[in-house]
Amino acid sequence: MTAKEFLRQAYRLDVRIGSDMMELEELRELSTGIGSPGFEQSYNPNRPKEAPFVKSLERVHDMEERISAEIDSLMLKKEEIRSVIDEVEDFDQQMLLRYRYLHRCSWDEICEKMHYSARWLHILHGKGLSAVDAVLKRRDI
Repeated sequence: MTAKEFLRQAYRLDVRIGSDMMELEELRELSTGIGSPGFEQSYNPNRPKEAPFVKSLERVHDMEERISAEIDSLMLKKEEIRSVIDEVEDFDQQMLLRYRYLHRCSWDEICEKMHYSARWLHILHGKGLSAVDAVLKRRDI
């Protein structure tokens, strides 16, 4: 695994959690909707005995548990990434890697925060990735 792949793991988890949150909102909207009444002509002994929204509420609960587990996983992954970044010796490289991979800042935002040109940030980023590669090799990750 390259340094960039290792550092992007938190981003991917964060994106997945965002997608699941959108899905959860859709499930919540569906669970609060009113179903149409049944006007069957004949008696159906096999019809469900529980209210129609119960299944939707169960799905909402399952999705909330899944999101909670993913958030826990994200926090653990961010802590692992943070500990690897902390082993990088150069402070500027550390801050660049933190802004980019832990805080998900754009290059323009990082330029503003660090007061460097985009060109220098890309050079610094390459050096930081090399330093992370060295840390990962030391840790056998």
